Amino acid sequence: MSFIRTGFREIALKVKRQRTRIALRHEGRLLQRSEINLGREGTAQAANFPELRNEIVALKKLEQEQKEVALRIARIEEGIKTIEEERQQNAREQAEALAKLEAEKKPLLQQQNQAKHNLDVCERELAGVERRIQESEAVDRNLLKELSDLHALNPPPADLETRSANITARQARLPEERAELVRARLGSADAVRLTKEKLNAVEAELSVVEKNIARTRSEFEARDRKLNDNIRAQQEAAREARAQHQTVEERKNPAYLSIGRHLAAKGVAPPNAPQLLAQAHRRREAVDAHLQHKAELALLSSQIDKQELRKFYFSVFSVLVLLALILLVVFQSPRGREWLPQETDTILSLNAEQFERANLAKRWRNEEPALWTGLIGAVVSVPGLNLPRDAVRITRALTTNEAGETREFNLVQARRDVSKVIHAITTDKSFQKRSISGLPVWEREPTSADATADKPDFAVARVGPATLAVGAPEEVDELVLVRLGMKPDLKITGQLFDRFQALDRDSALRIISRDPPDLARIFHPIFTRELLEASQLLGLAVNLQNPVKARVLIKVKSSTSTTDLARNLHDKPQQWLRLPDTQLLLYAQTPEVQTHDSSNIELRFTMPEGTARLLLERLAKTDTPQAVAAY
Repeated sequence: MSFIRTGFREIALKVKRQRTRIALRHEGRLLQRSEINLGREGTAQAANFPELRNEIVALKKLEQEQKEVALRIARIEEGIKTIEEERQQNAREQAEALAKLEAEKKPLLQQQNQAKHNLDVCERELAGVERRIQESEAVDRNLLKELSDLHALNPPPADLETRSANITARQARLPEERAELVRARLGSADAVRLTKEKLNAVEAELSVVEKNIARTRSEFEARDRKLNDNIRAQQEAAREARAQHQTVEERKNPAYLSIGRHLAAKGVAPPNAPQLLAQAHRRREAVDAHLQHKAELALLSSQIDKQELRKFYFSVFSVLVLLALILLVVFQSPRGREWLPQETDTILSLNAEQFERANLAKRWRNEEPALWTGLIGAVVSVPGLNLPRDAVRITRALTTNEAGETREFNLVQARRDVSKVIHAITTDKSFQKRSISGLPVWEREPTSADATADKPDFAVARVGPATLAVGAPEEVDELVLVRLGMKPDLKITGQLFDRFQALDRDSALRIISRDPPDLARIFHPIFTRELLEASQLLGLAVNLQNPVKARVLIKVKSSTSTTDLARNLHDKPQQWLRLPDTQLLLYAQTPEVQTHDSSNIELRFTMPEGTARLLLERLAKTDTPQAVAAY
């Protein structure tokens, strides 16, 4: 096993070499920076060394280029300042011009408003004259009709002459009044015409002023946009010049680096910054130390036996491949299994979270405590388990043997680890512990008051991190054997489990059976005899939210009768979908019927609240004839 020790030693050396390389790069950057700083501050001392003449000449050229760039930047900034002043002057001139035009516009607006007011008054007077003329004509017509009706009377009235004279006198006064109204209408029409002409003239002058305002604003805005574009161009040129200035400054670094290294080698420090020389020497010592350490690590690594190292790498590779295969098997394995016996005929699953969350279920449980107890069966006897708080799902599996006896297997899936429940059981003196192939099972001894009991009547076993098997000892022992693989389980790829998983897992209640006619014997009847006999496999999921929604899955015995059953369910649902021995229907509205293939039918519908409650009572076997009648 020495090759393992050799391999780990090589890995440790590799880690140290990597850390040394990282530290060396860091110290190298710090050394370069310190030498550049030394060269920048010691340029005057570099003139004493002829071998640095080329660096000094290069620095002078770069400094001259920097001066030219700086001069260009100053000119650009001066141009930007001038353009800003022009923009401000343009803004002031625009404000003055617009203020002058607005002053000219203000009296015209007042004249326009006054002209509109005068026009409204004249039009109202003209309309009043027109109305009076129409009223005069109407009076004339009425008088003429009244006179005609008076002469048409037979026999004529005694005061015919007097009445006729009055009407004639009134008619004689109307032409003079109408002539006066006509003259008044002409005067009003002339006044309206003159007022309209004055209004049109004022609006024409106002339109000219508004056009001048728009033209002036457009001219000044165009000038401002031009100045803004110039400023943007100058700013872009300034950014480019500053970038060039920075580039030239960076091009000076190689010359400063050469000068700094030469001064550090000669031990010459600039008078104004003597600490830079000590800093450069300190950084050089750190770099040399890291280089020496790197060489020592490389020497130690070269002395390792390569054959043993190859053995170590092969072993690590083999372990990784094996681990990958194990992970592949783990992830390809099914995540959840119910661990039920293979001969299971019927499964009833209760979602405890949904029962706790649904308002209807909580209200029914408060009104009828026996309902919840009847649904969960033997699970209620588990000590230390608070079902509303701790349980997630309760699964009851039922099977019928050849003698017609029904056996029940119960599984409880907790929200978290069930260690507290196991601790409560172990501290309960009424439970005795035994084991099956190393897996512990706790049996509850019968009480002394029960004289007829001669063997344990209740058992609990932990078959998963958060799963308990509860119920009669024989059934719990069989669930343990199934969990250990000593007895065949209900395969998750089988037909029953597939259809069970097809039902909505978030439903409060799920029930499925591959022997539908046996449902009427296991529970109180919830489906009609016709539907049970026509089904080979039958499943139901109920969501107890308001409104209650249900889903039914049916596998028909014969593919030829699938169409007939689907048609009957659609056309005559009141015959097929009702609770036996009652007048209650399973649906509140016509169910939605879907045929998925030649033998599978799916129903979706809303269930009445009373039907849903009676359904739960029949599954819990707590319904009574009086309760049925009350519904």
